[in-house]
Amino acid sequence: MIRTLRHLALLATLLALSSCAGYHLGGTKPAALANVKTIAVPMFANATQHPRASVLATSSVANAIIQDGTYRVANRDQADAVLEGELKRIEYRSIRGSRFDSLYPEELANTVTLEWTLRDARDPTKVLAAGSSQGTSQLFVSANLQTARNNALPEALDRASEALVSALANGY
Repeated sequence: MIRTLRHLALLATLLALSSCAGYHLGGTKPAALANVKTIAVPMFANATQHPRASVLATSSVANAIIQDGTYRVANRDQADAVLEGELKRIEYRSIRGSRFDSLYPEELANTVTLEWTLRDARDPTKVLAAGSSQGTSQLFVSANLQTARNNALPEALDRASEALVSALANGY
């Protein structure tokens, strides 16, 4: 009886320890970015007509890098890599129309597109990673549509920034 209990305890211990097999903390960076620890984030370019959008995009990306924790944000002089980016598009589409006029939207979705390139800080001709990230948010059409769009833009940029940092930190 005692021998059976010992075998069950040993089996339970082995099962508990093997359930964590394959999982580990850290070290999930793509191989091309294994030596990158700090990233400089200069001001993103703005290919849209939205004022201050480049400032919002740059701030959002820097905050996403800090929150993720895989990399640190640094000055260009002290960084291992430089993240260059451009806010390419801000698109709006209707989600829901008015009951009385189907051409009048009541709710919109905005989608932002960030195109980015991560370059080696010592050799700017060497591209470490590049891609495009999108983020979406929703807004209700109110009397002041411009204010509603301005209020929804940071959320879409945050989501695009999280996708960008996920690509840098995890490879997808």
